[in-house]
Amino acid sequence: MRELIKVLKALSDEVRLRILKILQERDELCVCEIMQALDISQTRTSRNLGILKDAGFVTDRREGVWIYYSISDRKINEYHSELIKLLSKWLNEEEVVQKDKKRLKRVMKLGLKDKCMKNVKYQERRLKNGVVNRISKRRG
Repeated sequence: MRELIKVLKALSDEVRLRILKILQERDELCVCEIMQALDISQTRTSRNLGILKDAGFVTDRREGVWIYYSISDRKINEYHSELIKLLSKWLNEEEVVQKDKKRLKRVMKLGLKDKCMKNVKYQERRLKNGVVNRISKRRG
């Protein structure tokens, strides 16, 4: 029962569902590719990847400074792969998933160095546009 609850909790978040869907588009993606495809922060990406990994949905491998993630081929139980297939079909119609796929195509056209440099530019743009300041003001 604990394993079922862990799996269902892992699937109860929009970002985690989007990560699973985007990982189905490629054999594997690094954190910076995922965060740019979903247009979310590195912290949020890594936190959600950790939850998915803990629930057995994704696996990772390190290559130099990069960590690559992919859909796990380890079967938690007989329903695991069927659940992934069902989610994939269900999510295909979601507008946010379509946008993620378009961003992923743009990201994949860049070289790895450019992808990570683009992330720096993305963060600088967020700072310039006052995104961080607005968040700080809400907390303060």
